Order: sequence, then structure tokens, then C-alpha cells
Amino acid sequence: MGFFTTFSSQPEAVLSASDRNGVINEVIDQINRSFKAEVLTAPSDEDRQKVGDQVAISLSNALRVRGLRLAIPEEQALGAEICRRLLGLGFLDLLLPPARTDLSEIVLYSNGLLQVMRKGQVRFEDAGITPEPGEVWRLIDRLLGPQHKVLNETNPSVNAKLPRTPANPGGGRIKILHPCIAPPGDVPSMNIRLYEQKPVLPQWLVERGALSAEMMDTLRQAMESGQRILICGETRTGKTTLLSALCNFLPKGWRVVKIEDPEEIWIDSKTVQTIEARPQAIGTEVRPYTLADGVDDAMRMSPDYLVVGEVRDGHAASALFRALMSGHSGACTFHAASPRDAAKRLQNIVGMDMNTSEGYVAQMFAMAMDVIVQISIEDEVRRITTISKINKELKGGNVWFDALWNFKKGSPVDRPEWEKVGEL
Repeated sequence: MGFFTTFSSQPEAVLSASDRNGVINEVIDQINRSFKAEVLTAPSDEDRQKVGDQVAISLSNALRVRGLRLAIPEEQALGAEICRRLLGLGFLDLLLPPARTDLSEIVLYSNGLLQVMRKGQVRFEDAGITPEPGEVWRLIDRLLGPQHKVLNETNPSVNAKLPRTPANPGGGRIKILHPCIAPPGDVPSMNIRLYEQKPVLPQWLVERGALSAEMMDTLRQAMESGQRILICGETRTGKTTLLSALCNFLPKGWRVVKIEDPEEIWIDSKTVQTIEARPQAIGTEVRPYTLADGVDDAMRMSPDYLVVGEVRDGHAASALFRALMSGHSGACTFHAASPRDAAKRLQNIVGMDMNTSEGYVAQMFAMAMDVIVQISIEDEVRRITTISKINKELKGGNVWFDALWNFKKGSPVDRPEWEKVGEL
């Protein structure tokens, strides 16, 4: 970073919002004209020093022309912010590692409010930062450009990735909505789900009270024996985190094929092959590659175990059922409020998408899956509420479950209790 100096003898001023934005935009425009785009996109340490020095000079000039004088720490802070916008991810750099390592999610409302969720929490809180609209649009361009994606009125909803970096090796996933479909539309709506920076350890979930050590041992036995596991829960209950933790129990040397949309699960093994779905490219004839395509391809790749990210449609569920019914072992996640809700929802979506009777789908589900794990939010804490075996025989045309563990509702928040009611 360069040195920021001022030469005016006028008293120090407090920048108005309009003056501040004007100064920032003027300096950014000057830097963009002075340096090649590839330098700003992937700067070396030497490039960063040169850009920082030029920002210092341009900022000082922009303030002097306006008759403004800032205290040296304030001018340095403004220069650092401009460098973040030019060389990094702007306001996000204040929320991402290494600046912060305690967050799991970042959301920007279309009214400009910025909130964050801390790891282990289930509610958002204000971030204390109000990004300027121009900064938000520049950030989106910086994120989407390298991924050959664009956000506009023709393509108002975009899924993207947060790039992995040495400081944030887990990366993240991004959903952005254009103001045309996200009122009031002062800025785009953005949601960033941050992935763990290292593999999720089973012990972490036990320490956080999501389940007991004995329950984790039950799930360890299920994973090590190649049981077919379905993890269910509603939004933000930690389905993917739990699946990531359970993958630690897969025997070393097993060939694992992981199919996701997008990639989220981090398995600490060299014998893991990831397949990632992709949407159809807007304005091209490039066909989409779906989760169902990935499952079908994985079946021809000699896996010892399939790991499938969240199943969202009947095509993916049907492909997964076929794979697991043909002798493959695997695990996946699904959005459902209870095991019975999971069975009924799967019957509905597979029946509609594949034009298949619900009774046939129920039989497929019972034959394809062995264990179902339900995770929920109880008293503002993520808890596994049930672990159940899935009966292979239907009862009255419905899938039937035999509970192994049940959460004791009403147990103390700081001393959660579960009851063992069956054997794996």
C-alpha cells in the first residue's frame, strides 16, 4: 500500500456520501485507465505495490481538487478501501478469510442491507457495512466475469461460485438476483454460502450438540459398512455439513465419486472424483449437464461409494435410486421436514417428473435406501432428531421406518438428550 499524504492547510473534513463516492469513483476510473485489466485481475505483489502507490497519489489529488482534507488515518483507510475494490472483492474482503473466519453466510438485500450469519448460529445479524451500489455492481462483474456469466434483465437469476483462495480454500456458492425481479431494486440481491475451510470433522458436530457420540458411532458403522444413507432437513439445518462429516468414515482407499450442483462437500482423500452439474449456457446450444447425468456417468466409473449433493428433482432422484438399487452404496441429502415427508415428497417429484406411479416410487425408495437421518433446528440449535432404518417392505403402500435414535424434545438446551430405541 502506498503512503497517503495531504498538502492542504484547511481543517480536516468529514466526507459527505456524495463527495466520498465521487472521490472513490474518480480514483478507480484513473487506475483503470493506468493499468491493464489483467494486472488488476491477477496482480503480483509488485503490481499491488504500484497500484497502491498510484491510488495514494490519485486520492490525494482528488481530495485537493475538491478542497477537502482528511486526517491521515482516514485517508489511508479510504485508500485501502479503494485498493480492495480494485484488486480484491471490495466490502467482501472485510467479511471473508483471512479478515474473518467465523461466518457461514453473507446476504445482501436489494434495499442495501448487508447481514451475516456466524458459524453455529441459525439467525442473521447486521454486518455494520453499507456497500455503495457502484461497488456492488463492480463486485458482481469481478465475480461473474471469470466464470463467463452475466447478470442482466434477460438473465436475472445467476448461480456462481466464490473462488477458492489460499486464505479461503473452501470457497462458496453464490446466488444473485437482478433488481428487475428483486424489489425495491436499489442493488442486486445476493446470497453467499461459505464452505468450510477444511474437512468437517465428526467430533465438531458432537461438540456443538448436534448429536451424541453414541449416535455418531451408529452413523460410523453405517458408513463403514456401505449402507445407503439419506440425510433430510429443511433450509440451513446443516444437511451438507453432516454429510461432509460422515464422509470421514469412508474406508481409506475407497474410490468415491461425488456428484454435486454445485460442488460443496470436501472429502479429505485422494481417491475422490468430483462430477459437477452445470446449467445450459445462455444464448448457446450447449446442453445442460444435470445431477442425473452425473449419477448415470458415475455408475460407469466403478465407484465404491457415491456421494450425491442435494437431490432437487425427480430425474436426479430416479437416477440415484437406480444406481443404489443396482448394488452401489452411497449417501445424499434431501429437503424434507421429516422422514415421512421425505418419502411423500420423493414420491411426488419422481412421479411427476418421470411419469411414474407413486406406489412404484415408494417401492424404489424402500429398496434403494437403508438409513434416514433427520436434522432440524430445535431451540435455535441444529440437532439430529431421528435416525431410522428403512423397512424394505411397504405397509399399506407406504414406506415404513424403524427408529434407532430419537431426540428428547424438552431436554435442556445446554444438555441435549437422545434415546436409543433400536439397533442398526
